[in-house]
Amino acid sequence: KVQLRESGGGSVQAGGSLRLSCAVSGARADSISMGWFRQTPGKKRENIAAILTGGTFTYYADSVKGRFTISRDNSQNMLFLQMNDIKPEDTAVYICAADRAWARLRNGDGDSWGQGTQVTVSS
Repeated sequence: KVQLRESGGGSVQAGGSLRLSCAVSGARADSISMGWFRQTPGKKRENIAAILTGGTFTYYADSVKGRFTISRDNSQNMLFLQMNDIKPEDTAVYICAADRAWARLRNGDGDSWGQGTQVTVSS
């Protein structure tokens, strides 16, 4: 079973940057599509970025496009999210997800999920 573990969250001021990491174990990263979701209280979990197995295609939600960059290092079994120009509305728990099927991942029905890492942005 694929296991995912996020790191890199924390508190940051608006306009700052953070880099989230997700370590993959239990499978080769190059066999799965991966993505980042975020969750805030009272709101539906949102897929903000996703990347295909080989990294040849990426998806970004409009809310983060141009500010966040998803990337992966399959040789290290790692997924990353570079967050720049962070805004207070980016405050959320960020969760790494994976699935062999792109559509299932994007729909939030992925097989594997991390525990999440908190990002808090102050204005």
